[in-house]
Amino acid sequence: MSDAILLEADGDAAEILPFGAELSAWRTGGVDMIWAKDPVIWDQTAPILFPVVGWTRNAKVTVDGRAYPLALHGFAWKKQFEIAERRKDYLRLVLLDDAETHALYPFAFRFEVEFRLRKGALDNNLIVANTDARPLPYACGLHPAFRWPLAGSSAEHAILFEMAENPDVPVIGPGGLFMKETRHTPLTGARMPLEPSIFARDALCFLNISSRSLAFDNGAGARLKVTLDEFPHVGFWTLPPAPYLCIEPWTGHGDPVDFHGDLYEKPSMRILQPGESARHGASFAFETSPASV
Repeated sequence: MSDAILLEADGDAAEILPFGAELSAWRTGGVDMIWAKDPVIWDQTAPILFPVVGWTRNAKVTVDGRAYPLALHGFAWKKQFEIAERRKDYLRLVLLDDAETHALYPFAFRFEVEFRLRKGALDNNLIVANTDARPLPYACGLHPAFRWPLAGSSAEHAILFEMAENPDVPVIGPGGLFMKETRHTPLTGARMPLEPSIFARDALCFLNISSRSLAFDNGAGARLKVTLDEFPHVGFWTLPPAPYLCIEPWTGHGDPVDFHGDLYEKPSMRILQPGESARHGASFAFETSPASV
C-alpha cells in the first residue's frame, strides 16, 4: 500500500497503516503471516481496539448518567494516528483525544501503538495514558488476522496454550452481549484443534486465562508463538471459510447481558488515575523446524 510505513529487520518486513495503526503485512523467513485483505469477506487485517473491546449494549455506553454512542471495539481503528517515532525497525504511533472522540468517550487521553520488528518476530504494544483530571476507564486489544492455513500447511492446525485452560467459553448473544450460558470448545487440556465449524456461531473468547503464551501450530513443524503481557483474555475469530484466524489479546470484553451500568462499573475495565499510564503488549514469533517451510 502506498501510504503504509515499511519496517525492515534482517530480511523481514512489516507494513503499518497510520489510519487505525493497522498492521497490513508481515513477512518473515519468506512466509507471509498476515492475510491478504479481501473487502468482499472482511475489509481489515488487524484493527486496534480502544477504548472498549467487543460490543456495547445498543452501541452505547453510559458515563456519569449520560449516554455516548461508543460501539464495537471503540474508535481507534477508525482514526488517523500521527507518527511519534520512527526507525528502520521500529514505529510508534500516537492518537490524542479530540472533539470527535469526546462525543463518543468524554475523556482526555494519549494512546500509543508500538511496533518493533525483529528477526522472526514482531512486538506490538499499546500504551494508554490518562491526561484527564478524573479517572479514565478503558479496555484495549489487538485483532491481527493471520493466514490460515499457516505457511501453506494442509495438516490439522491447533491452538496450543502454555497451560491447560477451561474449554467452556461465553455464548455471544444478540447484539454481541456476553450471555451467562457457556458453550463447549474442542479444547482438551492445553490443545484446541482448529476447524472452521467451531467459529460458525461467533468468536471463541477465553477469559482470565492462566497461560501467558500460546501457539498457532500448523501441524507440519511451523508455529506462531504469541507471548502476552498484561492481556488476561484472548479471543479467536474468523468468518468461515475465510483463510485467516484472528488471535486477539484483550484487556476487556463485550458487555455482559445483565450489565446496564456506568462504564466505570463494567466488568474487566481498567481504571487509570490522572497522570497514570499502562502498557499492554504481545510478541508474535514465527518458529519452524528445518523441513517445515
